[in-house]
Amino acid sequence: MHELIRDITLCILFAWMLGLLAHFSRQPLILAYLIAGFCIGPFGAGWVKSQESISVISELGLIFMLFMIGLEIDLKKIVRAGKVILFAAGGQLLGGCLLGVLFFVGIGLSLGGGQFDAVYLCVACALSSTVIIVKVLYEKRELDTLPGRITLGVLVLQDIFAILFLAVQPSLANLEISVILLSIGRVAVLVAAALLVSRYVLPRLFHQIARRPELILLGALAWCFLVAETAERLSLSREMGALIAGVSLSTFPYALDVTAKVTTLRDFFITLFFVALGMTIPVPGLSVIGLALMIAAFTVVSRLVTTFVPLYLMKQGLRASLLPALNLAQISEFSLVVIQTGVADHHIAAQTANAASFAFVVLAVLSTFVMTRSDEITRWAIGPLKRIGLRDLDHGNGQGEEGHEGHGEARRIVILGFFRAASALLAEIERQAPVLLEQITVIDFNPNVYQTLLSRGLHVIYGDISSADTLLHAGVGKSEMIILSVPDALLKGASNEKLVRHVRTLNPTAMIIATADLLSDVDELYAAGASYVTVTRLSDAHELFTVIEAAQAGLLADKRAELDQRLGERREVLP
Repeated sequence: MHELIRDITLCILFAWMLGLLAHFSRQPLILAYLIAGFCIGPFGAGWVKSQESISVISELGLIFMLFMIGLEIDLKKIVRAGKVILFAAGGQLLGGCLLGVLFFVGIGLSLGGGQFDAVYLCVACALSSTVIIVKVLYEKRELDTLPGRITLGVLVLQDIFAILFLAVQPSLANLEISVILLSIGRVAVLVAAALLVSRYVLPRLFHQIARRPELILLGALAWCFLVAETAERLSLSREMGALIAGVSLSTFPYALDVTAKVTTLRDFFITLFFVALGMTIPVPGLSVIGLALMIAAFTVVSRLVTTFVPLYLMKQGLRASLLPALNLAQISEFSLVVIQTGVADHHIAAQTANAASFAFVVLAVLSTFVMTRSDEITRWAIGPLKRIGLRDLDHGNGQGEEGHEGHGEARRIVILGFFRAASALLAEIERQAPVLLEQITVIDFNPNVYQTLLSRGLHVIYGDISSADTLLHAGVGKSEMIILSVPDALLKGASNEKLVRHVRTLNPTAMIIATADLLSDVDELYAAGASYVTVTRLSDAHELFTVIEAAQAGLLADKRAELDQRLGERREVLP
C-alpha cells in the first residue's frame, strides 16, 4: 500500500513538471503524461517498478476516463445528426476499417489464431482524438462553423463505434454469431437497465441532495462503480460499464452539475492513466519505430480519403470536405484504451501496442500543428485539386476556373461573408423591403449557405472572401455598397481592416460598412477606408437596457411577447 502511494506521488509530480513544459511549448498535455510515465517507469529511471501498481493506476484512470467520455456523449445530438454527418461518419469508419484490415494484413500483421493485431490497429486508426480536436477548434473559434460541426458529429459517432467494438472485443477469439449476439445482448440489457434507473430513479435522489455538492459527487462515483462492477459480473468489463454509466447520465437533468463536480477528479485519474501507459512503453527499436511511422502514415492518408470523399460526394465543396479530414487526422486517446484492452486479453502483441502508442505521440504533435494552419493548407490544396479535375460548388453554375465569371458580377450591394449578423440582416430586409433582395449579392464559402440562398432565389457567389482573386472576379470593384458583417474572430485568413483596405483598392468610390470587435478597432477601420463602422456591443447594450426598463415597469411579459412575434415573422438562413 505504501509503495502504491509513493508510486502515485511520483506519477503526479512528474506529470505536473512535464505538463508545465508542454504548456509553455504549446504541446498536448497527453504527450507530457506519456513521457512522464516513460521517465519514471521500468524502461526509464526505474523508480516505479511494481507491475501491480501500474495495473491499478491504469485501471482506475481508464474507468474514470470512459465514465467522462460517456458523460460527454449527447444521445439527443446523435439522433438529430444530419445526413451529412451520418454519411461522413459512416464512410470514414467503414472505409477506414476496411482499408485498415487490407493494409495491416498486407504488411504481415496477424488477423486470427488468437492474435488480432490487424483488427485492433484498424479500429484504433479509425478513431480521432476528441481532446486534441476540441482544444484546437475552441482556440480557433471554429466549433460552431460547418466544418467544426461536421468534425464534432463524426467524433460522437466514432465514440459509439468504439462502444460497439468494446462490446464484441472480449469474444474476438471465439467469433461465433451466438457469442456475438450474447455479448451484444448483455450490453443491451445493461444499457437498458442503466437508462431506466437514470431516467426514473436517480433524478429523484439527486433532486433531494441538489444542495449538497459532496453527495452529488459521491453519488456519481457510486453510480459509475456500480455499473462497472455489474458489467464485470456480466462477463463484459469494468471499463465498458463505466462508459455505459456515463452515457446513461448524459441526458440526465443533473448531467452538467455531475460533470462539473467530477471533472477535477477525472483529470487526476486520466493523468494517472496516461502516465501508467507511458510506463509500459519500452525504448523503441527500429522495428517498433518503423511500424509506428507506417501506422501514422496510414492514419493520415486513410482519414483524408475516407472523410474527404463522402463529404465531397455530398456536395459540401472542396473546403468543407478538406477541413474535417485535416481535423480528424490523428489517433484517439480512446484508441489507446482499445489497444490496452487487447493487451490485457492477450489479443495483440506488446510490440504492436508500443508502436501504436508511438504513432499516437507522433500524430498528436503533427496534427496540432496542421490544425492550427488548416485554413492555409486548405487554400493551398484547392488549386491542385481543381487542376486534377475535382469541381468545387461554383462550377455547377457555369463559372470559370476562378469560379465567378459565369455567375455574373456582383450587384449593387455586396455582403462579404455570411454568418449570423448577415442572416439577420437578410431576414430584416425580406420583412421590410423585399424588393431590395434583388440588388444584393452574397459571397461566402459555406456550402449550406450557398445552397440555401440559391434555393431562395438570391444572387450568391461561392468563394473565399480573403482571396484577392475571389473579389476581383466577382466584380466587387463595380458595386456601390459593400458590407463586412463577420467579426475578426470568425474571419479566416483575413481581418476587417485588411478586407477594407483591399476592397477600397478595388473600388475607390463604394460605401464600405465594416464591423469592429473592439472599440480600438473603429479608428483603424476608418483609416483603412471604411465609410461606416458598426459596433455590435452598442446595439446589444441598447437592447439589454430596454429589457431592464421593461422589467422595472412590470412589462417584461409584453416585451417577451413582442420579441416572440418578431422571431415568428423571421425566415433566417442560419438559425
